[in-house]
Amino acid sequence: MTAFAKPLLFLLCLVPLARLFYLGFIDGLGANPIEFVTRSLGTWALNFLLITLAITPLRKLTGNGKWLRYRRMLGLFAFFYAALHLTSYLWFDQFFDWYEIWKDIVKRPFITVGMFSFMLLAVLAATSTHRAIKALKGNWQRLHRLVYPAAIAAVVHYFWLIKLDLTQPVLYAVILFLLLAARLPMLNR
Repeated sequence: MTAFAKPLLFLLCLVPLARLFYLGFIDGLGANPIEFVTRSLGTWALNFLLITLAITPLRKLTGNGKWLRYRRMLGLFAFFYAALHLTSYLWFDQFFDWYEIWKDIVKRPFITVGMFSFMLLAVLAATSTHRAIKALKGNWQRLHRLVYPAAIAAVVHYFWLIKLDLTQPVLYAVILFLLLAARLPMLNR
């Protein structure tokens, strides 16, 4: 079973994207398909980021180190969905109008913090190779602690984006708080 675990997980991670293609094919993306696609991709980026952060507490809770095998793949899927989220915004929403994009980044704080989170995730993804791990040595682990501010910025991005029903952003904030609190030294004795 373990030989099939990673390929199966890989395929499962593609299900949200396949769902979007399916909904597009059957005309099920709603009245504003661009917004639906962009938000769905962003939500899945955040989901995968939190799932990635859940691996360490899950390992500690279960005493099973096998969970760590999947952390890099899940983190890269977080970046993958974040990149698709950004591409959807740049292409379908802004039509690669760089002047308007820059104005949006400066004018709208939720976009500014979202871009900050994406830049941190890009650094993490770029340094997730075996070669980068070897080259950075002990600094690699310090660098990859950028996942924490990236996750905080992603939750803030989502929180500031939603204007009416804050139930989901609050839920994401609570989950992130619990995942970060699980890493506090006083809880790990």
